[in-house]
Amino acid sequence: MTTILLLIFGIAVCAALFLGARWLYIRSVRMKNRLQMSYLFTNITHEILTPLTILSSSIELLKPKHTDCTAEYDMMELNVQRIVRLLQQILETSKSQSGELKLKVSNGDVMEYIHNTALCVKPLMMKKGQQLTIECNPKSMIGWIDPDKLDKIIFNLLSNAAKYSGEKGEISLSVKTNSYFDRISITVQDNGPGMDRQQQKHLFERFYDGNYRKFNVIGNGLGLALTRDLVQLHGGKIQCVSSPGKGTAFTVDLPIGKEAFSDDQIDDQHTIKVNVPTSIISDYAKVNEEIRASGNDTPDEEAYKLLVVEDNVQLLLLMKQLLQNQYHVYTARDGVEATEIIKTKPLDLIISDVMMPRMDGNELTHFVKHSPDYAHLPVILLTAKAQEEEREESLLIGADDYITKPFKLSDLRLRINNIIENRQRIQRDFKQQTLEETHHKAAAMTEPDNELLQQALQCVHTHLDDADYDRDAFAADMNMSASTLYNKLRSLTGMSVSSFIRDIRMKEARRIITENPGIRVSDLAYRVGFKDPKYFATIFKKEFGIQPKEFITDAANKQ
Repeated sequence: MTTILLLIFGIAVCAALFLGARWLYIRSVRMKNRLQMSYLFTNITHEILTPLTILSSSIELLKPKHTDCTAEYDMMELNVQRIVRLLQQILETSKSQSGELKLKVSNGDVMEYIHNTALCVKPLMMKKGQQLTIECNPKSMIGWIDPDKLDKIIFNLLSNAAKYSGEKGEISLSVKTNSYFDRISITVQDNGPGMDRQQQKHLFERFYDGNYRKFNVIGNGLGLALTRDLVQLHGGKIQCVSSPGKGTAFTVDLPIGKEAFSDDQIDDQHTIKVNVPTSIISDYAKVNEEIRASGNDTPDEEAYKLLVVEDNVQLLLLMKQLLQNQYHVYTARDGVEATEIIKTKPLDLIISDVMMPRMDGNELTHFVKHSPDYAHLPVILLTAKAQEEEREESLLIGADDYITKPFKLSDLRLRINNIIENRQRIQRDFKQQTLEETHHKAAAMTEPDNELLQQALQCVHTHLDDADYDRDAFAADMNMSASTLYNKLRSLTGMSVSSFIRDIRMKEARRIITENPGIRVSDLAYRVGFKDPKYFATIFKKEFGIQPKEFITDAANKQ
């Protein structure tokens, strides 16, 4: 709880810093020191982003340790992201004022991009009981837009409509093209209270309060001003039609023909990326129902541990929601983040998108499969590329499986279960072996695996009667990190570190009984590292299906 309070305090401090920076900026405008204070404002914004990044990382680290506070951590993360988005909006505003805001248009399906971007805002409205309708005419059309700028335009217009529509408000977004198919018109309509002409005069002014207090909503006076700047940067126009009691409609007119942009504004290297869950998961609706119907059960300590790597946040969170009731799920936004998790966390399986910034899925797979510490980790790759040569390239690098988008999440789960079932088969075989059989089978392994398993067996035997000998002490004796030891043992035996130690203790207990059939249960428990004989008896019966006292009696009768 102390950690949670400290995180809340950190977020509050960041918010206070932002408000202080905003106050300084407003003061500077009044003092006419605009250029100097604009630089100060930008610098402060950058400085706040750094501790926010640390806070966000801390939340991710703490969530697995405090599973009873998952809702609180999710709320913190949500608010961190809200502050980050606001700060990014401030930086965009600062760039716009200084003339540093640049346009980079890419080619792709403009209508699908707008439709899916609007869907991202829909949960915000559903939470308020509002209804959003989206209509694109035509439903699909290729054109040139700057996805980052258009995302901000749509988000600002829809979030603004949501602020003033109240509970059960009705909001619509409609998009249409002209007869030449070289321009689009986007209209966001709400049934809120509307505005008079005097209010509309100041609508696009920075820090215009917009009667936020009257309608009990939060505002900063930047959204619509930045939206206008982004529309104008795109070579478009924005207008507002509103009247008291009749709602408000914003209409944005944008060019989408390549000829409307200069050479330095055109990005021929990349296409518009449209990969939100509704377009890449074919059983999206079914999975959503499954998630809503599922409980909040958390997997036990022995559950398998997955790393999901995906740069689309919606898909990343959706896959996490789908899998976290059955597995421990870590997440990363790209290959660079993923490598840090691989180095520090115990893992059983990696699921990664191929197309990602900084380090893509193929590069991540190469990192994993060419590392002696992680090469045994299975990798499933997800990609929108359907060409056979792309699949072959990934498999040659070392990927264990390959799924093409759009895909069924149920199919992904089946692939995961198939790989894990193989691990469980190895575990069942290992548990059925005697210690002598284990040593014999280890000798048939490759030399590095044989050496590691023999060393592991020796370490546990050396500390057999030490009840405090745990995975950290075990890892230290093996001269490797706890996560690396977990990964190695899981691949060779199908067991976690704790399960491996316990399994060896149980096998040794059975051997001791066979050689000493008159031994007392309590003495046996202490000899194999258990402080509590009752707990030892429970584990023994779970392992062999019989109480140790009965096993001792049977062994004595056989002699």
